[in-house]
Amino acid sequence: MEHKHDIIWYETLDSTNSEAARRADSLDNLSVIAARCQTAGRGQKGNRWISDADLNLTFSIFLRFDTTAADSGKDFPQIKATDQFMISETATLAQCRLLEAYGIDARIKWPNDIYVGNRKISGMLVENTLEGKWLKTSIVGIGLNVNQVTFPADLPNPVSMRRCSGKKYDTDALLVRFMDFFAEEISRLRDLGGMETLRQEYESLLYRSGETALFADLSGRPAYLPADPVAGCGQDDSPYPVFKGRITGVTENGLLLVELESGEMKQFGFKEIAYIIR
Repeated sequence: MEHKHDIIWYETLDSTNSEAARRADSLDNLSVIAARCQTAGRGQKGNRWISDADLNLTFSIFLRFDTTAADSGKDFPQIKATDQFMISETATLAQCRLLEAYGIDARIKWPNDIYVGNRKISGMLVENTLEGKWLKTSIVGIGLNVNQVTFPADLPNPVSMRRCSGKKYDTDALLVRFMDFFAEEISRLRDLGGMETLRQEYESLLYRSGETALFADLSGRPAYLPADPVAGCGQDDSPYPVFKGRITGVTENGLLLVELESGEMKQFGFKEIAYIIR
């Protein structure tokens, strides 16, 4: 079912996440800031998000949560700070559902990239604010490659909806449809049973889940370096220890669970593991 969404379009912005943060006090819950062109789009790991103007979707969703026991019904219910990874689960599942609706089989590369095969079609940057032990606001920034067919040579493995299907898409209509899926997914946070199935569905769509694959252990790297320097390189090119493992799921607070060849189960946090993608 299609819902009415408060989508605010800009021709040009520095960053939709930055604009959502600037307007946080006046934005309604589930408001969307979208830009035809971003001049300083931000991605995970301190990277820039590069997107050609008018060809793709670059947008941010603003979420507000109750931080007291009194549920006003206007905002989302209380979410513990330790459970904030559920926001990433919600947004990645909504993207997978959107792509599936257009015949594109997508997977979630932990923690929140979207892949088609071994190629990246979407990236996400989630920025949260806390009040005590509760999640106060969340800004979910998403860059989805839609109609772009040529990409900068230094991007190792990009793909777009158009390159997957050969079809051109109406980005405005696509955003409305995405928000339909997102509104349905985020509503699960009002129900304990919905929250439990959210984790199960997220794990079922994890990229390379259940298969033995090569990874690099970045846990010993200096914190200021990029988090994923070996994605796209071969095993012999990695400056960090490479190991074989099998992704089995995620913990309650979003750590990646990997079973090593020895049978040991190891947990990895953000910036501590990279995929070897040839």
